[in-house]
Amino acid sequence: KFPTMMLSAKALLATLLLSATSAWQAPQPVNHQVSDNARRSLLVNAPIFALSSFATVSNASTDTSNLKFTTSSTGLQYADVKEGPSSTPSPSDGQTVSIDYVMSTTGARYGSKIYSTVDAGAPYRWKLGDGSTIPGLEEAVKGMNPGGIRRVIIPSKLAYQSASSTPISIIQECESGKGLGPIPPVETAVGEFQRFKNIYCNPDRQYQPDLVMDVKLYGKRN
Repeated sequence: KFPTMMLSAKALLATLLLSATSAWQAPQPVNHQVSDNARRSLLVNAPIFALSSFATVSNASTDTSNLKFTTSSTGLQYADVKEGPSSTPSPSDGQTVSIDYVMSTTGARYGSKIYSTVDAGAPYRWKLGDGSTIPGLEEAVKGMNPGGIRRVIIPSKLAYQSASSTPISIIQECESGKGLGPIPPVETAVGEFQRFKNIYCNPDRQYQPDLVMDVKLYGKRN
């Protein structure tokens, strides 16, 4: 009887393995674009971040539930939540500009916000056209009047691009917080910078998600 019992046990094990194999399915590849689109849909109609800090803006003028986005020839998408007075001209290359912004990403599973100059109390300043800032933000600001608030969706080709196809020296600059701005400050926003670095300075990341930014432009500086 012993050999018969051994055969029965082997047959039972084979049956169990066959059932487990047929029930198991290979994991499906993640469609990052679908996930990003879903997060983007939530972000583009979200309330203006840190609204209480934009003290000059009334609640009525910051209704974002029906924003109408315009897509430029470069692929930048933007919608004006509040337009600045037309009597004050838009900035141009060579002029120093000052903005407050809230940076969010479509590529994070657990919370989209990365960094806010409003929270930090430190506006971001640079000279337009000096090569220090991502092209998408420069394009967005050049079309604004001081005092305006604009929501922009910046694709990777107008932002930090894909680290996987970027020279190692540029990746190292990004990882040290010295690449194209705006980048959360390494010394005073450690957690925010680490979150930024993991998404936008990561050569192992298969793709780079869009940025969604709320931008408030202040007066020009020479």
